[in-house]
Amino acid sequence: MGLKIGVVGATGAVGRKMLETLAERKIQVDSLRCFASERTAGQLIDWNGRQITIELLTPETMKESFDYLLFSAGGSVSEKFAAIAQEAGNIIIDNSSQWRMTEGIPLVVPEVNSHTLKGYRGIVANPNCSTIQMVVALAPLHRVFGIKRIVVATYQAVSGSGHKAIVELENQLQDPEALPQVYPKRIAGNCLPHIDVFNENGFTKEELKMVYETQKILEDDTIEVNATAVRVPVFYSHSESITVTFHEEPDLEKLRELLVQAPGVMVMDDLSNLVYPTPLFTAGKDDTCVGRIRKDLFDPKTVSLWVVADNLRKGAATNAVQILEKMEELKAV
Repeated sequence: MGLKIGVVGATGAVGRKMLETLAERKIQVDSLRCFASERTAGQLIDWNGRQITIELLTPETMKESFDYLLFSAGGSVSEKFAAIAQEAGNIIIDNSSQWRMTEGIPLVVPEVNSHTLKGYRGIVANPNCSTIQMVVALAPLHRVFGIKRIVVATYQAVSGSGHKAIVELENQLQDPEALPQVYPKRIAGNCLPHIDVFNENGFTKEELKMVYETQKILEDDTIEVNATAVRVPVFYSHSESITVTFHEEPDLEKLRELLVQAPGVMVMDDLSNLVYPTPLFTAGKDDTCVGRIRKDLFDPKTVSLWVVADNLRKGAATNAVQILEKMEELKAV
């Protein structure tokens, strides 16, 4: 028998990718319902050969019974409606930041810490897009060599800010005089070291997410993370320059082999043939791509990597659907 699934925020960029991913991964769906705000309620959406009417999200609809509810509608919506759905006994996989650091709620990347889902019902948090791709690449290395410190700079696509940001970049590429609305400064031909709000310590909220989410997912709060998050004029896929210091000196060939064997990782590291990952290559793919693997020039325990992944897919929608798949798999065990 198929599953009864609801998608909250179904008309947003990530919600649409969730629907796409459910179809692509051939999830057996018996009943699919899509929910959104008054702005898009009543619209028709095509899914897997069906036409589905977008329903208005209400407390009453969240009290109904679902096998899974996939949420991608922002923190305030999730705070209210996911809590109602949980009280009704539903499993919620939430893409907002609302529940990520809440004690007792699993923060899950299936390739890394799916054991936290065993026997669990309730709200499951989907991590931040930048954190997801970083821990997919680093978790297999942490298990063997032990991570002491991570220094990461992200180069994040505008799709991470939603559809309006994509339109803003398109408009600015066509019109050099187009004024910014989504971002505080022009994004076309520019880089903005400013994602989310600044904290008193000088780091942005986005950067601090990478610190605490990484520690929670890897289950090690001694790992030091220093992040700089930058918005760049790219439509899809986030890139990350990661420099990681281990407790043990890693053998570079063993490290490469661990990445080659790691689930969800594609190693693209053949510099003689100019093979390395780029946003254009990874857009539309589910793999986390890793290249530019090299030892630090001065510290034998430090390695640098270049990591790229599609922020709407592995960074959001695909990871959420993979959580669903893993929970179904664990039910059958």
